[in-house]
Amino acid sequence: MNPRSIVWGVLGLAALSAAGFGVWLATLPPAPVASIPPPVPQEEIAATLAALKPPKRQRPLAAIVGLNDATETTDYLLPYGVLKRANVADVVSLATGPGPVRLFPALVVQPDATIAAFDAAHPEGADYVIVPAMSRDDDPAAIAWLRDQARKGATIIGICAGAKVVAAAGLLDGKRATTHWYYLDEMLKRSPTIEYVADRRLVSDAGVTTTTGITASMPMMLTLIEAIAGRARAEVVARDLGLETWDTRHASGAFGLTRPFATTVFANRLAVWNREELGVRLEPGMDEVSLALVADAWSRTYRSNATTYAASPGAVESCNGIRIIPDRSGIDWPADRRVPTFPDRKPANALDHALDAIAARYGARTSNVVAMQLEYPRQ
Repeated sequence: MNPRSIVWGVLGLAALSAAGFGVWLATLPPAPVASIPPPVPQEEIAATLAALKPPKRQRPLAAIVGLNDATETTDYLLPYGVLKRANVADVVSLATGPGPVRLFPALVVQPDATIAAFDAAHPEGADYVIVPAMSRDDDPAAIAWLRDQARKGATIIGICAGAKVVAAAGLLDGKRATTHWYYLDEMLKRSPTIEYVADRRLVSDAGVTTTTGITASMPMMLTLIEAIAGRARAEVVARDLGLETWDTRHASGAFGLTRPFATTVFANRLAVWNREELGVRLEPGMDEVSLALVADAWSRTYRSNATTYAASPGAVESCNGIRIIPDRSGIDWPADRRVPTFPDRKPANALDHALDAIAARYGARTSNVVAMQLEYPRQ
């Protein structure tokens, strides 16, 4: 989910006038609805796992597709990193056209192939197509390719606002689904036959699975690993990531546009003199899951953006083979503006550490704004 779309949505609703903003602000709830996620019936869990079984190959092929000019950072990188470390599927990162994929709000990567090259190598299609949030829901190449992959029997997985792209392809018509809280009304307005399912981090229906916000990609991938290789394998990967447990429960009412969210975004956006460019050093073999979560979080504060740097301009390969192109090279970033990716910690804990660091630097309200954008059910 693009942070710019949230800020302009907030500013647009506020009509950029003090009086109008005050009236509009008064209509917002003072806080999200505190609730305990309801339990998920065992039969629903079993049905979800059955729906995610490999549709074609014994060792499935998973393709993660993105637009070259703007695809969400964590939506694109986390599924790749988690599935690769699980070693239960062949995984490829794709772009709709040649060249690198510029992720938002941070990072640039070199994909494995274009969708055209993938089609030439795999005319029978993928087993799973993972669709991140993109800058456009109606890109003709992406839409046509998704429809073609669905016709070939691929299971389509829309991560976060990637569900809007899946919906634009007509693949969610008449189906149960979810998406990021900020884009839910927009998706349902465009595709009114979709049946929204609340209080679930992921929803499967007839060959298509959708998820809530950005951080749902981790439980989504662990659920997919369980469907492919069993619970024991998923638990091993979860421990490697630093998770003791995961499930599909979600307290949907805890996420939404609130008064503190709007006022914090507004104040941070207006403080143009207080903007920081923070450096993330790229190192060969670094964990792409930690990198994605940290860079994503620091670029959603409306006070800072994360810029990558390395010794040389060439792509730096992560531990699971993602090639990250540095924004800057041949420089040494000032120590007080460096952002750690916590290489000595488990990847699942990297986001909590980043949120703590954001709170220490900019305050708890800004940290909460970041967590809300990521739709992260922080304990």
